[in-house]
Amino acid sequence: MKISDLRQSLRERGTKLCHEERILRAWLRAQALDHGPRRRKSENDLPLALRDALPALTEQWQALARVRSEHPGQDGSARLLVDLADGQMVESVLLPRDGVCVSSQVGCAVGCVFCMTGQGGLLRQLGSAEIVAQVVLARARRPVRRVVFMGMGEPAHNLDNVFEAIDLLGSQGAIGHKNLVFSTVGDRRVFERLPQEAVKPALALSLHTSFAELRRKLLPKAPPLTPEELVELGEEYARATGYPIQYQWTLIEGVNDGPEEEEGIVRLLTGKYAILNLIPYNDIDCLDFRRPAWERADAMARRLHARRILTKLRNSAGQDVEGGCGQLRARATGQSRKNANET
Repeated sequence: MKISDLRQSLRERGTKLCHEERILRAWLRAQALDHGPRRRKSENDLPLALRDALPALTEQWQALARVRSEHPGQDGSARLLVDLADGQMVESVLLPRDGVCVSSQVGCAVGCVFCMTGQGGLLRQLGSAEIVAQVVLARARRPVRRVVFMGMGEPAHNLDNVFEAIDLLGSQGAIGHKNLVFSTVGDRRVFERLPQEAVKPALALSLHTSFAELRRKLLPKAPPLTPEELVELGEEYARATGYPIQYQWTLIEGVNDGPEEEEGIVRLLTGKYAILNLIPYNDIDCLDFRRPAWERADAMARRLHARRILTKLRNSAGQDVEGGCGQLRARATGQSRKNANET
C-alpha cells in the first residue's frame, strides 16, 4: 500500500486537506488525534463519514506493520521482526540515540554474498505506506529523530516508494532532511533522481572495497559501477547538498581488512567530503565470512584517521542477539536451516 492510497481512502470519505494532513501527522508521530494543547475532540471537526470510518481505517493502517518479535541488544538497540498485512516479514532496527533503520523490500535482488537478506532473492517491493509504518512502530516505542533506509532490500530498486516515504517523513513527519539517510549500493538512477526531490536526504553508499573486481564478487548483481565512479558520483551530490557522503564498509576478516585496502581507501577518499563507516561483519553461521577482531578493526580505523580519512568504527546493531540484516526473518522462515543444509 502507498501513501497515496491512504490519502485516497480519506478523500473518499469527504476529508478536507486540513483533516487529511492532521490525520497523517497524528499517524506519523504515533499520537492520538486529540494530542496537543487544545485537546480537540475529533468528533467535533471531522466529517461524519470519516468519523464513522475511523475505527476501520485505524485497524487497516495498524495492519500495515505489526511487531512479531522484539530482540533488545546490549547496546540500546532492538531488532524488530515485523509482520506485513499479506503475511510477509521484514526487519526494522531501533537504533541508539533516537534512530530507526527500516526495510524497503522483502528480500533483495543485489545478492551480496555476505548478507543473509540477499540469499533468498527479491520477493516483493514494500509500498511507501509500509515503509512509513515501520517508523510509526518505532515511535510507539521510543522517540525517533533519524530514519535510515539500510534495512532489508535495495532502496534504489524501489525508488518511487522510498522517495514518497522520504517526502512524507521530511515534510509531515518531523524528521530533518539530513536525518533521512538513503543507503544504496550505487545506481545511476539514484543520482539522477535525488537532485529533483523536494526532500533531499543524506546519502550512504555501500563501498566495501576499493577494487572493482572484488566488488563485483561481493555484490554480484549491483550496477556495474567501479569504486572510482561511485565516489565521483557521491562527491557531486555531497558538494551540491552540503551533506558528507557516508561510505559504508562492512569489514570482513581476510577479505577487505588488509593494508592494500587501506591504501585504496586513501586513494579514493582523500580530499573528499566523506565519512567512512567501518562496520565489523555480523557473523552468520551458514555463510563462510567472519568478523575481524575488534582490536584489528580499531587499529585500521586509527591508521586511516591518521592519514586524514574521517573514519568511524561502528558496531552493527544487534550483534549480541545474532540479528544481522535478514537473520531474524531467515530463522522465522527456516531459510537459515535450509542454507546450512545446502552448505
